[in-house]
Amino acid sequence: MGCDSQGETLERGVTVVAKYQVNEKAVAKVRQLIDGRQYVLNSDWGEVQPSADDQNAYLERHSWDEYAAWHLGLTVGANDETKARYAFVCGDLRRVHRSGLIACVYRASEWRHKSVELAAHDLLQRLDAATG
Repeated sequence: MGCDSQGETLERGVTVVAKYQVNEKAVAKVRQLIDGRQYVLNSDWGEVQPSADDQNAYLERHSWDEYAAWHLGLTVGANDETKARYAFVCGDLRRVHRSGLIACVYRASEWRHKSVELAAHDLLQRLDAATG
């Protein structure tokens, strides 16, 4: 799951919103990428966000831990080593994208996932400070 809609509508118009916790390993990975200058400042997130096929190909060559490190959110109650567990992707599985962090801030704030919103915001501020 990327930074797309986080709610599911059930009967009678009731929307159930998944709950997320911050993936601290991903936060550390993104900090490391920023410090190592592994980022893209100008991109169209809709064009560069990893597709399902991109993610599947990545998982063929990498561990679930490496996959998880690209996602700022962990879905509460979802099993580890399933795509459902990881949300709020912020890079193209090679570099962090400023547009990906902005999308994470936006989607997390839209669905009131405050801890993920703040983590993404802090990373965006770190990136902006590093790049002037």
